[in-house]
Amino acid sequence: MDEIKLEFTNVDISEFFDQSEQPQEEIDTGIVVFTEHQRQLVHTLRDKLTGDNENQLAPLNKRIDDLKKLAIAIANFPSLLERADLTGGTRTPNSLIDSLVNSNREGDTTLQLPSKATLGKGFLVAKLHTFSSIEKIARSANLDQKFIHQIHDETISMMFLLLAEDVYLNLIRDTSLTMETRRQLALALLLLWEHRADQNISDISPVLQAVWQARTRLAPAFGTMMGTSELIMISFQLDEQWSQFIKTKLGEQGVNQAMEEFLFGISYEQITKLKSLLRERGIAAIGRDEVSSFLGTDVKTDVSEDYRDFFQQYSLRRDNARARKRLDLPGPHKTLEDYFISFVMDMNREKQEKDLHKHEKISESAAANA
Repeated sequence: MDEIKLEFTNVDISEFFDQSEQPQEEIDTGIVVFTEHQRQLVHTLRDKLTGDNENQLAPLNKRIDDLKKLAIAIANFPSLLERADLTGGTRTPNSLIDSLVNSNREGDTTLQLPSKATLGKGFLVAKLHTFSSIEKIARSANLDQKFIHQIHDETISMMFLLLAEDVYLNLIRDTSLTMETRRQLALALLLLWEHRADQNISDISPVLQAVWQARTRLAPAFGTMMGTSELIMISFQLDEQWSQFIKTKLGEQGVNQAMEEFLFGISYEQITKLKSLLRERGIAAIGRDEVSSFLGTDVKTDVSEDYRDFFQQYSLRRDNARARKRLDLPGPHKTLEDYFISFVMDMNREKQEKDLHKHEKISESAAANA
């Protein structure tokens, strides 16, 4: 078999990152194994595992070493941010972006994605499981609750990175968005694939986590859909971006329908059927525990703060939205996460454009007065 020869042209990636926010502990792989905060959490845990808990150090260290070895192995695959001459032809970041925005494939695209993207997703899942194990070790050692909460938050942030990859792919294929927006989303996806880190999602994930936690505290009345207003009221106390999103977007039909799915934990079709049944029977509202009997099928409407439940609920809503879009059926064609992340990126882009325009005016004024 002929030897496969790979040739790379280096590209300065510093333009993609603020120099003050360079990823930490990359081990020259491009993948962020640990951010600075994550590294500090791991080191703190190692320091605290003494006495009876010291026997947990060896398996912890092995797990972390295995994670680093996995990152190094993935680094052997061509960078997505460099020109690469492969057996199938030349690949560049621009050609990858073109391929993403021009793709009209339906269904699972795993086999069309770069190997590094697929392998990196496996790395992120392994890292998430590692931090989940770290949290269990910290709990069994009866460490400080604040410290345990910090580990838990990092685990959840990794789940949101998995979610973000899906959201980016959905939005890149959304032809209702401008081509410029879709290309910017594609670049964000390349950066996520390359480094398995994303500053946009790092900023957004605490907001979505807070909204999810607010949802678990509500007991919405099915039928009247009372509870949506409660979530909205709580929302205004969470984050300026989320408040702006609610104010400006909730009036849109798709966003409103996606919000109902998020809040009630059942599909648009089930919500519609339930409303119709209750209206026919003259019943104002029912509780969560009655939903299954009214719909005639077992539905999971209970809620928890477990990040795995969040991702499972998201994936169900995502798959349903994709099916509706493909079959041109009524109901939301995007998830609430799609709508919110798209909104935040639009806001960030508008702010960047305003800042650039302001900087240009200042420069012009300075030149005129020189």
